[in-house]
Amino acid sequence: MFFLAVGLVLVVEGLAYALAPSFIRKMAEELPKLGDDQLRIFGVVALAIGVGLVYLVRL
Repeated sequence: MFFLAVGLVLVVEGLAYALAPSFIRKMAEELPKLGDDQLRIFGVVALAIGVGLVYLVRL
């Protein structure tokens, strides 16, 4: 199950880089400008969305 999850993450990451490389580059340039609190909030929101999706799929 763990490897399935890692594989799905790699698929999504790969799609992002393949379909929108300039957008990814712009995001990477903006990342250092964000404060720790903003990054932490983004991480918590992403974590909550991920847990919610896993929960919905497992139903």
